[in-house]
Amino acid sequence: MQASSHNQQGEIIDMKVLVINAGSSSLKYQLMDTDTRDVLAKGLCERIGIDGRLTHKVPAKDLKHEADIPMPTHAEAIQSVLDALLSDAHGVIRSVSEIDAVGHRVVHGGEEFAGSVFIDGAVMGALEKCIPLAPLHNPANITGIKACQSVMPGVPMVGVFDTAFHQTMPERAYLYALPYEYYKNDQVRRYGFHGTSHRYVSSRAAAMLGRPIEELKIITCHLGNGSSIAAVDGGKSVDTSMGFTPLAGLPMGTRSGDLDAGIMEYLMNKYNLDIKEMLNILNKKSGVLGISGVSSDFRDLDDAADKGNHLAGLAVEIFNYGVKKYIGAYAAAMGGVDAIVFTAGVGENSAPNRMDIASGLEFMGVKMDAEANNVRGKETVISAADSKVKVLLIPTDEELMIAMDTAEIVSKMK
Repeated sequence: MQASSHNQQGEIIDMKVLVINAGSSSLKYQLMDTDTRDVLAKGLCERIGIDGRLTHKVPAKDLKHEADIPMPTHAEAIQSVLDALLSDAHGVIRSVSEIDAVGHRVVHGGEEFAGSVFIDGAVMGALEKCIPLAPLHNPANITGIKACQSVMPGVPMVGVFDTAFHQTMPERAYLYALPYEYYKNDQVRRYGFHGTSHRYVSSRAAAMLGRPIEELKIITCHLGNGSSIAAVDGGKSVDTSMGFTPLAGLPMGTRSGDLDAGIMEYLMNKYNLDIKEMLNILNKKSGVLGISGVSSDFRDLDDAADKGNHLAGLAVEIFNYGVKKYIGAYAAAMGGVDAIVFTAGVGENSAPNRMDIASGLEFMGVKMDAEANNVRGKETVISAADSKVKVLLIPTDEELMIAMDTAEIVSKMK
């Protein structure tokens, strides 16, 4: 992925792509040049539907612009983004026609999408069908797409899905041991998330190792406030820790991760909780926050642990132990592993977490280099020179992946 994006003829694709990540009341954006990979501008619209606030940055000029702008809907938010991009004072383009395409992050593509797609009427219909699978996220993603279509008519739009990369998982990995009709009739299965990140860092790992991804077994660890691990065999996801929803797998910032479903019935009966209250506890009040009672932020937990807070230290220990177990499980599932990748907020920035997770994996060929590991947010090999399994730190770049996918799809249509 390090070379510029190329089309099928091998030509470099030089496009300006606007990447949009729309939430229910917020919208993140980046304008990227797919040839140089430069972020020309980026920013955030907040409080959409309430009042509206824009924060706009131009990295090359170290420039930041903030403004309160009425944003009753996402359409006004997109218009304010375009106004900022075109502004004499802090703009980076002279005309909207310079934007070649828009790439949209979409959380859930269900089984409908195994890759990124050009958004047309049929795709919009399929996205609506996926709403029950991601009722919190997909409606906002769809709203963002419609807002762009209304404000930027004629500009090609591409959808890039968090779930798509994991659509290569075999049945034995994605089916739950529930009555089969729940899968057949209701699409209940493991979908997995963070797919764009897992795809990006696994392809970068192959490039760093100088080997074709087709011959590598890679375990990618996306560790942040939301965390997931993927087993990537020959460039394809064959298993991942998140499930039907992003609540499954590892304990996270505020999410419980995997737990015995019987606990829900026990707590609901004892404290007279309804399912909404129970899920709020599992999604918002659990994870390392729930155990520590301190914070969902690992930096706060480290500070508290240093001051003698046992539960803060224990929360981090439980998290690291969970990651270690998944690495062992996925090495077994793939029949070996060539590389382990750490990425996202905690994975990129916490040397102690990485060291704790990798320690004890010497039996499977992992040997860390403490000095090499003492680094933050920089692409580097952090295992020892004689480590059979390479351990890599690779900062994720989901926006770049979305921009490159968008450029590739749109270039094929021209």
